[in-house]
Amino acid sequence: MAGPTSRRDVREVPSRRGRTPSVHRTASDRPLCRWTRDASRVLDVLAEVADRQFGVFTTAQALAAGYSREEIRSALRSRAWTWCRRGVYCATETAEAARSRPREAHLLAVAAVRVTLDRPVVVSHASAAVVHDLVVPARSPAEVRLTDAGNWRRGRGYRVGQGQVAPGEVTSWGPFEVTTVARTLVDCAREWSLTESVIAMDDALHRDLVDVAALREAVLLARHWEGVAGAARAAGLVDGASESPLESAGRVRIVTSGLPAPELQVELWDGGGLIGRVDAWYDDAAVAVEFDGAVKYLDPRDGRTPGEVLWREKRREDRMRAAGVRLVRLTWEDLGPGWPVARARLRELLAAPYVGRRDFRVVRRRPLLAG
Repeated sequence: MAGPTSRRDVREVPSRRGRTPSVHRTASDRPLCRWTRDASRVLDVLAEVADRQFGVFTTAQALAAGYSREEIRSALRSRAWTWCRRGVYCATETAEAARSRPREAHLLAVAAVRVTLDRPVVVSHASAAVVHDLVVPARSPAEVRLTDAGNWRRGRGYRVGQGQVAPGEVTSWGPFEVTTVARTLVDCAREWSLTESVIAMDDALHRDLVDVAALREAVLLARHWEGVAGAARAAGLVDGASESPLESAGRVRIVTSGLPAPELQVELWDGGGLIGRVDAWYDDAAVAVEFDGAVKYLDPRDGRTPGEVLWREKRREDRMRAAGVRLVRLTWEDLGPGWPVARARLRELLAAPYVGRRDFRVVRRRPLLAG
């Protein structure tokens, strides 16, 4: 379930009030919610069942494995097992490990709900996003989400929505079914904000979890559903060249403010070679936009110190300006309360073509998206 490490495990997205709540995509090198054979003295047959079901098992499965009801009660009293929901348990070490990991905690809840439902319901919406390790808003899914073609209903900790799921929109998650990445992104975009939806779609495209054609097809299949207009708008703004949630959120801010969409990930060169690759670029105005998250300086990678990162960034910026590039830096705060000032600055720079000397050349990467 672990995703690539090219992005941070904690993301930030500007809220309507200007705060920057986290957006989570966690990574783990160990198997998710696996049964650990230790002092719980579980029989092998039950351990195999729990392994298949991401750590959970039912009373009926424990009885079928050879446990008596008194032994089940004893395992719960001794804390060898932990109660997940009515008639569903897991090893206590599994439950304890999940408490500090929001993603694993939700997956454990999904598995616990799913084993109690007889109908062939499909894990969907935000719960499917967690299964696929997509970028999700900071607010952890409050309930397990599922979809059933037959009917809708609610239970403790879960909600089943009624809706058709085509065979091509379903994939396997162990013994359970889950909506595909494309269908999941569209379902979520029908409920999430435009910025949250574009961030998730951009990230999935960047990691090759989905392609644009599949996203567009999923939108078409959902064309009669509530909220699909928001999903269609988000799908129209995606660009897999975005390399962070901040870049995606910034692009949404720029475009929805009436400013032109920039080119992404353009390389700038001067007589000394590569100056650097900028996040966004406006060629006529010779304006580069860099989206700066604090983590870049406070928690740098590659063994560099924050001071070294800051010094390199300063030298790079000086070199750009000397070559004739006009640089604008945008942070999460600029996308929130500071946006009116940032927008005015960007609009001023884009208002007229740049007429100064250009001691640089632009090298464009091959577009990630077909028209």
